[in-house]
Amino acid sequence: MAHFDTEYQRLEASYSDSPPGEENPLMHVPEGAKSQWHHIENLDLFFQRVYNLHQKNGFTCMLLGEIFELVQLLFVVGFTVFLANCVDYDILFANKFVNHTDSSKVTLPDAFLPVDVCSARIRDNAFVIFVLIISGVFWLHRLIKFLYNVCCYWEIRAFYINALKMTMSELPYATWQEVQARIVEIQKEHQICIHKKELTELDIYHRILRFKNYMVAMVNKSLLPVRFRLPGLEESVFYTRGLKYNFELIFFWGPGSLFENEWSLKPEYKRGGNRLELANRLASRILWIGIANLLLCPVILVWQILYAFFSYTEVIKREPGSLGARCWSLYGRCYLRHFNELDHELMSRLSKGYKPASKYMNCFLSPLLTVVAKNVAFFAGSLLAVLIALTIYDEDVLSVEHVLSSITLLGVCITVCRSFIPDKHMVFCPEQLLRVILAHIHYMPDHWQGNAHRYETRDQFSQLFQYKAVFILEELISPVVTPIILIFCLRRKSLEIIDFFRNFTVEVVGVGDTCSFAQMDIRQHGHPAWMSAGKTEASIYQQAEDGKTELSLMHFAITNPQWQPPQETTHFISQLKERVHREATGASSDTHPLSLSESEPRSLVANLLVGPSTLTSIHFGHDSSLTNQAGLSDGASALRSLSPNSGSLHLRGSLNAAHRASGNTSTMSKAMAGSGTDARTVSSGSSAWEGQLTSLVLSEYASTEMSIHALYMHELHKQQSHGELSRHTWHRQDSDESSDSIPDEVRSVPNPQHRQLPRSHTFPTTVPSPSAIPTSASCISSTALGQEGASSHSIGQQRFADSTKGGKVVRSARGVPMGGWAEEGQAARRHHETLPEESSEDDMPPHIHKIT
Repeated sequence: MAHFDTEYQRLEASYSDSPPGEENPLMHVPEGAKSQWHHIENLDLFFQRVYNLHQKNGFTCMLLGEIFELVQLLFVVGFTVFLANCVDYDILFANKFVNHTDSSKVTLPDAFLPVDVCSARIRDNAFVIFVLIISGVFWLHRLIKFLYNVCCYWEIRAFYINALKMTMSELPYATWQEVQARIVEIQKEHQICIHKKELTELDIYHRILRFKNYMVAMVNKSLLPVRFRLPGLEESVFYTRGLKYNFELIFFWGPGSLFENEWSLKPEYKRGGNRLELANRLASRILWIGIANLLLCPVILVWQILYAFFSYTEVIKREPGSLGARCWSLYGRCYLRHFNELDHELMSRLSKGYKPASKYMNCFLSPLLTVVAKNVAFFAGSLLAVLIALTIYDEDVLSVEHVLSSITLLGVCITVCRSFIPDKHMVFCPEQLLRVILAHIHYMPDHWQGNAHRYETRDQFSQLFQYKAVFILEELISPVVTPIILIFCLRRKSLEIIDFFRNFTVEVVGVGDTCSFAQMDIRQHGHPAWMSAGKTEASIYQQAEDGKTELSLMHFAITNPQWQPPQETTHFISQLKERVHREATGASSDTHPLSLSESEPRSLVANLLVGPSTLTSIHFGHDSSLTNQAGLSDGASALRSLSPNSGSLHLRGSLNAAHRASGNTSTMSKAMAGSGTDARTVSSGSSAWEGQLTSLVLSEYASTEMSIHALYMHELHKQQSHGELSRHTWHRQDSDESSDSIPDEVRSVPNPQHRQLPRSHTFPTTVPSPSAIPTSASCISSTALGQEGASSHSIGQQRFADSTKGGKVVRSARGVPMGGWAEEGQAARRHHETLPEESSEDDMPPHIHKIT
């Protein structure tokens, strides 16, 4: 086998996910006190089903959806076979005459072949028989799985009703935080997990998202082969549902996968001595799965085409411009996902960023295409108007051949042309729009900021936010491309994959083997350029890229305010929130980290935190993240843009009404102060509607708070990068001019931070010139301010990659993958130590980092 090279080191880490004093509690429960929920063996599947039942709005909705999926599969296969073998298209297209005794009109049943003729044609077609056999086996498998799931989800239904005290009619209107809070509470009574006295929110997230956290980490470290550069073309991303399914099949749950069950990595993959043998075994398994995909390619391809045809034809007919709409790509969802972020949390965040993302992409409509589209739409509209007028005058015009088809095609042509014609009220403000997008999606490569007006940035963003038509096309060609990627790309990374799972897997008591990145430990995986300087011990190989650890930690802490993180993590969170609060209260000063221009009297955080008066009745007590402010500010519209529902729901009046109904206006503040009740689960008053409204308000507040912290962290990351760049430029200039000009003090006392911080290509090394920083003052319009633009500010910071060639520093502004890691052959190289081979380790017990 070809030589494998690895860039990962053994992770020496120790985590604690148990409350103090409860490191290894094996609970003894008297036999008579045990309930049917005591000691659930596979908590991963259990919590996943609990979450799925909640997201599918109860047992009845889930059952009905599963039944229709089975019927839909039968319909697609049966209807396709019928159309291919049982219809006489000559009669249907009037190429053959039919003799009628009672009527001269041809009816639809006249085009249907007799049953014996139809069955004979099916029997004589070997390919149809093969497709029917494969489809029948697949449908039977789905049927058995459906019956098994019905039994399992019936137990989950009983768990909701008997243990959580929630009926199925209440479930669609309950938030997941409410369900999760009740699960944490009943652990004390039912002991569903016997390895810990108390469950934490992080325990539940780890079990639901165990494999997804691994996938997010592998995308973040650019380990999965999803980025390609074809000859003569720009770098592109190919990541489809079929490819994702095969990745999960190989790594997690397929035959011969790396995990022996839902919660435990196989012991041999925890050793380092037999890594080459395991890599060879994994490469062989990838090869066979790729060959299986290749053999099944015709069947899967036919299924994809038929399913897409039946799914999208009606949508295209009703809305011809739907293919010109955009959607978040599968790669974008994985790249933008936080560690420990549930599906509904991710989709809520991305949905809020959809409109500004669409407006940003519409800023780049080609002027040439716009001129052509306007004129084509004019001519097509003229012809369509004449045909419609003639039809209104005399409906017999429709009986003329091709008139109806012409009307349909002209309508589609006009709709397509309109998608290339920009709104005449649109103002070109890409920097502001990209800033608003960042507030929602939380991740963005550094070199995008300040370059939002460039087509290179637009093309890279389109990899995350692609056309719906491109999404459909990628899914259609996925059966052909997937085996090629598996055989020729993924197989070469088998040793890196083996090392990744060994180095970044830790065992958590009461949870099992999890991805160490999902622990969100700043000390082990923090990045010095993301507020972790001095707090992290991670090498460049252990650092999560693009601030993934820090942003994920803040998101989880804000989403789950009752979570009690370790002391070091608590210090990081409180320090960051204190800095944000200090920025807000000190906005009147002239010097603050977020002053983006001399004409702006307030910092960005101050503008966001002061907020609209509709939301000032709530404050975050102990965190001081959001404080009561008097009056309106210029940031009100910015906050409304981050929380789009707040402007239309009159939340303040509704919330005050809820408070008056409860008779206690301080209940919410006490809950938010962290006194032991999750603020998002508090229901004010006796009305269920009031409780839902309160949950909505607090959920919006959590989303807005996270947006504020994400913007603040990106701004500090930019400024810290500028500071590092200035220091290194100063050192480099002095040493280049004359070594004698350097004072002895400087020569003898180097900058310790400069020496200790590990360098990477995500850590910028130069400052763009002021002329390269575009200003956005001239871009502000009432439209932009009223919707997304008011919260956005121009940022002129470009990210450069470092590499060393012959003792010289080489800088490149592009070519860095979004995950932050340079591919082979790029300028940014990472130096690593070769892991020694020790065959004796195979005879030793596996070295496991157990978390107690």
